[in-house]
Amino acid sequence: MTQYNALYAQSGGVTAVINATACGVIEAARENTQQIGKLFAARNGIIGALTEDLIDTSFESRESIAALRHTPSGAFGSCRHKLGAIDKHRAQYERLIEVFSAHNIRYFFYNGGGDSQDTAYKISQISQSLGYPITSIGIPKTVDNDLPFTDNSPGFGSVAKYVAVSIREASLDVASMCMTSTKVFILEVMGRHSGWIAAASGLARETEGDAPHIILFPEITFDPDAFLARVDQCVKKYGSCSIVVSEGLRNQDGSFVSESGLVDAFGHKQLGGVAPMIASLIKDKLKLKYHWALADYLQRAARHIASKTDVDQSYALGRAAVELALSGKNAIMPIIVRESNQPYRWTIGEAPLEKVANVEVELPRDYITEDGFGITEKCREYLQPLIEGEDYPPYKNGLPQYVKLKNVAVEKKLEKTFEI
Repeated sequence: MTQYNALYAQSGGVTAVINATACGVIEAARENTQQIGKLFAARNGIIGALTEDLIDTSFESRESIAALRHTPSGAFGSCRHKLGAIDKHRAQYERLIEVFSAHNIRYFFYNGGGDSQDTAYKISQISQSLGYPITSIGIPKTVDNDLPFTDNSPGFGSVAKYVAVSIREASLDVASMCMTSTKVFILEVMGRHSGWIAAASGLARETEGDAPHIILFPEITFDPDAFLARVDQCVKKYGSCSIVVSEGLRNQDGSFVSESGLVDAFGHKQLGGVAPMIASLIKDKLKLKYHWALADYLQRAARHIASKTDVDQSYALGRAAVELALSGKNAIMPIIVRESNQPYRWTIGEAPLEKVANVEVELPRDYITEDGFGITEKCREYLQPLIEGEDYPPYKNGLPQYVKLKNVAVEKKLEKTFEI
C-alpha cells in the first residue's frame, strides 16, 4: 500500500475545543501508518501551506498530543485568509501543488468555519483543475453555530456553557446589590449574523425572575422603545435587569448597531461594542445605574468550563475526517447528526463541501419568543444537551495545565518563496 503524508491546518477564530479535533486527527493518523506517513501541520492555517511553513507533528510525544484534548486555542496557529477562485488566483493553487508535491502530501484537513470550508472545497478541486491528486476534507468549527447540515458546530457548546454560567453568576451579584447600587447588567456576546450564542444564555433562566431577563438577537430588529419599556418593567418587578446582547444586533435599516466601519481579513464588517451603546441608552432614558461586560475572547477560550459534549464531538469529528479520507471520500465535511433528545444521542455523518461553503444558518424564528426577548422551549430542548457534562483539564497550583507543543519546523525544500 502506497504511503503519503497528510497536512492539517486550523483556520478562523479558535475555540476552547479546536485542539481536541487536532488531537483526533493526529491520533487517527498515527493509527493508520500504512496509508499516512507523517502528519504535518501548517503554521497559521493556509498561510503556512502557501509559504511552506510546516510543522512535523511526529516530534510530539503521545502524551503531548493527548493533552491537546484539554488545551484551548489553536496549537498550530490560525489565520483569516481566504483563497480566491482558481481561475483568477491560479498562482496560489500552483504554489500549493508545489508544496504538496515537495512534501509528498496527498491528504489535506482544514479545520474551520464557513470561509474555511470554502477553502477546503477549492483545494479539493485541484485534482480536476490542475491535475494534482489531493484529498481535501473540511472539519467543522465555529462558536457561532451557523454551519449548515451539521446539527451543531464544534466550539459552540462550550461557548454556550460559558455564557449561560457567566450570566447566571453575574446576575446573582447584581441582584444582591441592586437596592443601593447597580440595577442593570449587560453582557455582550459573539454572533455577527446569528443569535445562537445569545440564545444559549437563556438556559440560565429556569424559573420566573431568573436572568437573563432580556436577550437581544441579530435576527430581531432592535426597537429602542420596546426595549426600554421592558428594562423598566424588569427593574420594577425584580429589582434588577440582566441583559445579554449579540454583537450583531441590527437597527431598523439593517445596519449593525455597533458597526465601526472597518472590515476584517475575510471582508466581514468589524463590530464595535454594542453593550456600551445599549448602556448609554439606558442611562440617558431611564437614569439607571448599570455595568456592562464584553465576553469577547474569554467566551471562546474558556476550556476550564468546556462542555463535555462539545469536547467529545470535536474529538470524534477529527478522527472521522481521517477515516473518511482514507476510505476514498473527498470534498466532504464530517457532521454531527442528532439521533434523539431524551436521551441525547448523536452520530457522525457527512455533507458535501460544495454546499457547506459560505452558508450561514440563523437562529430559527420559532426558537425566539413572540416578544423577541427570550428563547422558546423548542430552543431550550435543542440547546440543553450541547452544554451538558464537565471535562475539566488537569490543575496544578490552582491553575489549569495546558500543553505547549514543540512545533518543530519541517525543512523547506523549495527555493522559491511566496508572498501572501
